[in-house]
Amino acid sequence: MSLRTLTHPFPWSRYSKKLNAKIERPRSVGFFTKEQSEERGMRLACGKEGKMEDGNMIYLYWLVDPEEGTVVDARFQAYGQSALIGAAEIACELAIGKNYDQARRIGADLIDKQVRDRADEPAFPKETSPHLNLVLGALDQAADQCMDIPLPTNYVAPPAPLDIGEVLEGGYPGWDTFTLKQKMGLIEDVIARDIRPYIELDAGGVQVIDLINQREVIIAYQGSCTSCFSATGTTLSYIQQVLRGKVHPSLIVIPDLSNFH
Repeated sequence: MSLRTLTHPFPWSRYSKKLNAKIERPRSVGFFTKEQSEERGMRLACGKEGKMEDGNMIYLYWLVDPEEGTVVDARFQAYGQSALIGAAEIACELAIGKNYDQARRIGADLIDKQVRDRADEPAFPKETSPHLNLVLGALDQAADQCMDIPLPTNYVAPPAPLDIGEVLEGGYPGWDTFTLKQKMGLIEDVIARDIRPYIELDAGGVQVIDLINQREVIIAYQGSCTSCFSATGTTLSYIQQVLRGKVHPSLIVIPDLSNFH
């Protein structure tokens, strides 16, 4: 990573409109002190990447529930290019509500997709990848400081970071030995990481309701999905494909259409 690469300015016209808005009006700028975390009964975790002399540096602050490992609030301080500010803002938004293991698995692809104007057009210019990597490094450092916090019993960590489209041949290792609670937790984790963020881009939502006979996944749609024709076609097919590829090939996804209109 060269100094020229990190400090090269990017024309605002090359950013998506949604990314421009995040950069111009970031809501997560700031920091937490040890005293503030103690007042709220939270663990303070801080990840740092970059150097001032290189022109880009980021501090990422988390307040983490010490009982469940959930990131309840996130802030950042960034010094450098606008791409770094935008990526840090999105990373903070994505981390809140996730446990530290899920948050550390936030990737550059997910950050980019959160602020695309069009699904087929990247929000960040290709040359901004070093700035995105700084943010990902800070996420990883913050998560490392939470490793002693036990995760919920129904949470099953992925064996490795998975990209959209990548599948686990034969399903998730040990699936048949999991309890129903663990299976539900794994399904929810895959939906939260690989499905829900993309559905939410169109103001939709999906919720896991039940797992029947160990193979029938009952889901309920929310938001715009309750009136979208593709919710029973393309979207449903995509959800089932992802769950079959990353959880188990025998799964069947069945939507609860009681609130569909």
